[in-house]
Amino acid sequence: MLLPFFNSILIVSTGLAALSFPISTVESTIQVWPKPRTFSWPQPQATLLSPTFTISTPNQIHIHLSSAIKRYLNLIQTEHHIPLVPPTLNFATTTPPLQTLMVSVSDLTAPLHHNVNESYTLTIPTWGPANLTAETVWGAMRGLETFSQLVWGDPLRVAVGLYIWDAPLFAHRGVLLDTSRNYYPVEDILRTIGAISVNKMNVFHWHITDSHSFPLLVPSEPDLAAKGSYGPDMLYTPYDVNRIVQFGLEHGVRVVPEIDTPAHTGSWAEAYPDIITCANMFWWPAGSKWEDRLASEPGTGQLNPLNPKTYQVLKRVINDVATLFPEPFYHAGADEIIPGCWKADPAIQSFLSSGGTLSQLLEIFVNSTFPYIVSLNRTVVYWEDVILDANIKVPTTALPPEHTILQTWNNGHNNTKKIVSSGYRAIVSSADFYYLDCGHGGFVGNDSQYDDQTSGSSGNGGSWCAPFKTWQTIYDYDITYGLSKEEANLVLGGEVALWSEQADPAVLDARIWPRASAMAETLWSGNRDETGKKRYAEATDRLNEWRYRMVRRGIGAEPIQPLWCIRNPGMCNTVQSAA
Repeated sequence: MLLPFFNSILIVSTGLAALSFPISTVESTIQVWPKPRTFSWPQPQATLLSPTFTISTPNQIHIHLSSAIKRYLNLIQTEHHIPLVPPTLNFATTTPPLQTLMVSVSDLTAPLHHNVNESYTLTIPTWGPANLTAETVWGAMRGLETFSQLVWGDPLRVAVGLYIWDAPLFAHRGVLLDTSRNYYPVEDILRTIGAISVNKMNVFHWHITDSHSFPLLVPSEPDLAAKGSYGPDMLYTPYDVNRIVQFGLEHGVRVVPEIDTPAHTGSWAEAYPDIITCANMFWWPAGSKWEDRLASEPGTGQLNPLNPKTYQVLKRVINDVATLFPEPFYHAGADEIIPGCWKADPAIQSFLSSGGTLSQLLEIFVNSTFPYIVSLNRTVVYWEDVILDANIKVPTTALPPEHTILQTWNNGHNNTKKIVSSGYRAIVSSADFYYLDCGHGGFVGNDSQYDDQTSGSSGNGGSWCAPFKTWQTIYDYDITYGLSKEEANLVLGGEVALWSEQADPAVLDARIWPRASAMAETLWSGNRDETGKKRYAEATDRLNEWRYRMVRRGIGAEPIQPLWCIRNPGMCNTVQSAA
């Protein structure tokens, strides 16, 4: 993990209520990513970290806290991060080395669920032990990460004489990874969860299945993976799932499973062709209009809501997934239901000719599955399409807000507004800001739009959501923009998303990091300074340092500037001031 260093930090108070205490204005170069909500360092100084430094939790035993302490102690003792811009501070040669970090947790029983308290207070005095106090184990993990970033050098040095109070602005801060279109080995997923954790994010949204492959070995329906995965070496067993879930707990990261239905289910047809409509058909028949397509990209197939067997299979899948994943959120998909795919089925054709509608079909599906998921003590997460799609949607009466969360991905602030104004909680994943796969062209072959002799290709380069979402685009996005206070309270947080049409393990780290780090800070402490101005200029220097530290920790984050810019802070900015 990485030791970011604050430029101009005396006390940072962002967003919600901050604590008040005497402060002095100072210039320092100790940085922490994401930036803490409150940071006081009146007289910047550092001392040595003792070779026998320990992290102690007197009389407090918790399996995941113990694991985190062991992990961070090893990291702190071995990282020896060398800042790219050496910190300017007083090194106290007369102060004794720091011997101990005392960790105290008020509630050792709080589970890692949505809205768990992640606040912490960290005090590192000039003399005596450092103290980390937190309401929960999960808050203590965030504090341990901050402490690790305040240690650097060889021999090890640690910032002293400082006080931090910290807590996230948003409770849901996540990364979505699609493992259906391309497969990711377990080790890649674990590394991603570890990176999520050090960025103080807390959700790994696992989009496990889709039309392209079904890589999850479901015990009661083993044929779905046996026939629908890319092969026996490209699936996730219950043992793998348990390993990923437990790793998440050890790192304070919830693993939220998504089994996308009723669309995006073509891979189910390998085991159960009779419950899938338009399976294995060409996605956009030659000569047909776009609105008559069978899927929005290659890979067709949707569950048939009129076939009773659909629900027999699906309920077994849902039950097994709920057993494999203790997480209280269950993501049921419900995005991009394409009319042409359902219309291709004879039974559905008969239903429609008798006066039925496609929206009624979806309502039948929801009414047959939503109550079952809720009966398993789960909150159901759907993509926004389930109530906002122009053609196929259910009435809000079918989805009680107390059991439903909607994840938005279209039309930026507008759709977030529609969701929360209807009384639903929202998770923001706007494709205009948070889709990490955008800007790499399209993946369909034989695409005539590239045969352009004047501009090289069409304006969007073949990518429906171009351009590439830069870290600045992500950092400056305000997910509650235009909302009333009451509406903003319904926004749980956000997720960046890596869809895998053009991503696999070879590019995984670089596609996610450090762009996801930008969202991590905005959802933790905001993107504005204490005067209310956007802090993207100052953030650039800190993100550069954090990116290098992530790389040292084994996360293949891509660079955002030349090294020259990092060693000459501010010289690569424009003259534009933060707004």
